[in-house]
Amino acid sequence: MIIRDPLWNNIRVDPLALRLIDTRVFQRLRYVRQLGWAYLVYPGATHARFEHALGAYHLAGLTLRLLDERGDLRGVDPIEGAIVRAAALLHDVGHYPFSHALEEIGAPHHEQVARPLITTGQVADVLRTLAPDAPERVFALIRGQSNSPLQGLVSGSLDLDKIEYLKRDALMCGVPYGEIDVDRLMNALTVVNDSAGRGAHIGVLEKGLSALESLLFAKYQMYRNVYWHHAVRSATAMYKRLVDDALAGEVRTEGKPAGGGAVDSGAADSGAADSGAAVRGAAVSRAVDGRAVDGRTADGRVVDGRAVDGRTADGRVVDGGGRVANATASARGTGVLDVRELSFLTDESLLHTLDQRAPSPLLDALRNRRLYKRAFECPAAELDPELGEWIATDRTRAVEVENALAEEFGLAPGELLLDYPVKTEMLGLDIPVVRRTGEVMQLTGAGLAGAINLTQMSEQLYRSARWLRVFVARPVDVPRARVLEVARAG
Repeated sequence: MIIRDPLWNNIRVDPLALRLIDTRVFQRLRYVRQLGWAYLVYPGATHARFEHALGAYHLAGLTLRLLDERGDLRGVDPIEGAIVRAAALLHDVGHYPFSHALEEIGAPHHEQVARPLITTGQVADVLRTLAPDAPERVFALIRGQSNSPLQGLVSGSLDLDKIEYLKRDALMCGVPYGEIDVDRLMNALTVVNDSAGRGAHIGVLEKGLSALESLLFAKYQMYRNVYWHHAVRSATAMYKRLVDDALAGEVRTEGKPAGGGAVDSGAADSGAADSGAAVRGAAVSRAVDGRAVDGRTADGRVVDGRAVDGRTADGRVVDGGGRVANATASARGTGVLDVRELSFLTDESLLHTLDQRAPSPLLDALRNRRLYKRAFECPAAELDPELGEWIATDRTRAVEVENALAEEFGLAPGELLLDYPVKTEMLGLDIPVVRRTGEVMQLTGAGLAGAINLTQMSEQLYRSARWLRVFVARPVDVPRARVLEVARAG
């Protein structure tokens, strides 16, 4: 089968991949935007995780063919190529609505969420036609924990996911920043046995270093101009606070906590209200044993306190009792949302769920693009290295400080938001490089003779792209000195 794609043109899909694509787990990705709220700034950025996953699968197939032509796959299990292609296709199935934003408030990482979706149910049934242990092998590749020599194609310093999303995001946003020498980079990938004794794994020929540099520059430009654009970050900060409050039972209506007699969407659809359940502090989210909770599954079926008929979003029984995500994080449990619901919802179904359970001015502002404005901003390059890091790493503390500052400046809780996005490294480097002499060198933080010190440059670019900001719902004067004082002290 051939799928037409605006970026890669023709994507050939084999029968196994087509069966995976047709599962409910994968089809949900059609309705999860790749760039979250970026479409409020770049109207073309409405593309979804679905087409990105197809693109990653396509690049995996191309790269495997190139490696095979060079003889690099001699000694590699023949089934490994199909496992890698499946992993590339499925690597994002655990993503939350609006992609990465909810991981910033402490929700389990999307790769962790993907475990039951890949290793049980319909997806696992399809994968086991490859090998009995194929689901586990696919998941290990996605988590970066596989011993496969092809691990680096799926998760690593040079994984194909990065190449795909940078190219696709630039195209769909209509910006010229995602230019990567894809052909050169893919042709430079190779399988090497390095001197560290780690066995065979993915490396790069020395001739591909300039293409690697293009990947770094493209990533920096996209972070600076798209992913961390101030209006995108404003919308993201609003969304994070909206969902965080819903998880904690702090959803507010006109500046006050919502409560009293709320009807959850699952109960409403089934004709029964959650009798007397107050939104704040009540057990509206009833599941406490790792099962799906009130709301809807990915295919739109009502979930009423447990997975429908003991089934997950892909229609299969999990762990014999409908268990999903295995309660991988401590659910907040007292709010109108449960963290375990999130991986079943799409972008719009989450907003609809919030609208039904606890409508709020913050939700209305997001829906109608009334974004909070900047009251303060400063690039990380002008700040001490550790200043304000707690804003990104300690969510509870950040919300407490936001509320205290809001009160100080005459705003309601939730009307002042702190934002200091974190990306641990702009380009992680631990790559074996095969020099023209045949010698294998490790490209790490120490750099490589005759090449740009990519590690040092990536840190400088990261600090240039990253900004500390304060967003507010209404115009107020927020002195720079006060923000920096709070950032230092927390």
